[in-house]
Amino acid sequence: MSPDGMTPYHSSARAKINLFLHVTGRRENGYHELDSLAVFADTADRLVLEAPALPGEKGRLVIDGPFGAGLDAGPDNLVLRAAAALREAATVPSTTPDWHMRLTKNLPVASGIGGGSADAAAALRLLSQAWSCESADLATVAAGLGADVPVCLAQKTQRMQGIGETLVAAPVLPRCAMVLVNPGIAVPTPAVFKAWKESGTGFRPPASLPARWENVHAMCAALAATSNDLQPPAITLYPVIGDVLAALADTESCLFSRMSGSGATCFGLYEDMPEAMRAVASLRHHGWWAEAGWIHTPLN
Repeated sequence: MSPDGMTPYHSSARAKINLFLHVTGRRENGYHELDSLAVFADTADRLVLEAPALPGEKGRLVIDGPFGAGLDAGPDNLVLRAAAALREAATVPSTTPDWHMRLTKNLPVASGIGGGSADAAAALRLLSQAWSCESADLATVAAGLGADVPVCLAQKTQRMQGIGETLVAAPVLPRCAMVLVNPGIAVPTPAVFKAWKESGTGFRPPASLPARWENVHAMCAALAATSNDLQPPAITLYPVIGDVLAALADTESCLFSRMSGSGATCFGLYEDMPEAMRAVASLRHHGWWAEAGWIHTPLN
């Protein structure tokens, strides 16, 4: 334990943003197959392993932060489910204690940016260290927890295919500022997929992407040829999402805007941070949650 009382086990759980999302098919079990380019934001939840539990004691989860109120910290929480799944998969000895954890929720919930999945992935990363089971197949454990959890393990730009469990190399991205905006509504993913199905929209082929984009303008031009297939049905269900997108597009120097995942969070891309910060100031006048940061890459 460090001199300030903090254990070495703490991690950011970054927001996952879908720059595009094509619905490419549907499996016999009802799950939809996707093609999506996932990037990660500076904006993040934070998970800390605070202290090992006493012998025979169950690990507890405490949730705080601006979006922590009312969240279930019981065994159904994805963080505790991740802990239980890792303990079973890695056959962690029963004599090895659980950990008491604290999750600070800085990201809106049910908002299309994978917050719960990022939290679960952070738990897998930290507990694999704390329990000395780094050799465990974290990707398999992650896939059993949810379609977005595998991509959140590495928190790096990747292309998601299948139902999200198949991760392939993504184009090399330029340095790019990004603004996230959420109008304060929770959007249930099943309802959006149901509306998409009822719209009669057909499946879309995977996107054609280069090995790299030399600059943000080239990237935005390529993204304009892609789609988020869930955006139209989400706007039908929650018209305020359309208002957010219009407001983003109206901000000075916004190069591209779109909804992430099944919503309601939307993003705007900018060449530099001062432009993104001015956009945030403007968007907050609507009473919306808005944050600016860089698309997270190893070079940032």
